[in-house]
Amino acid sequence: MTTVYDPTGFATYPYRLAPDGLATRRQLRAAGLRPGGHDPVAQILWRRGKRVAYLYRLDLAAPKRTATPAQREAIAKALRARRTCRVCGQVKPYYIPRRYGCCFDCHEGSPS
Repeated sequence: MTTVYDPTGFATYPYRLAPDGLATRRQLRAAGLRPGGHDPVAQILWRRGKRVAYLYRLDLAAPKRTATPAQREAIAKALRARRTCRVCGQVKPYYIPRRYGCCFDCHEGSPS
């Protein structure tokens, strides 16, 4: 396995060659974990150095936080507001486009 150290102090690994015990944010999320306030300890480079993913230690990762019932209710209310037309007041099965400010039915009927 090839490890390269860059000037920032990160261990840099080629794509798919990171050692066990390190994971990206996406991999942590899939495992139900989060970085837990810890900084990345290494990075993976691919696409000739144009793409980078930071690696975090699994032993320092914390469980993902879950939303409280009040937070879930607030999120549902906000998402419902994004689907409610300001003109006709109907709740649509899609998000109302911000550029129109109304549902497609109201936008088609309005003179432009």
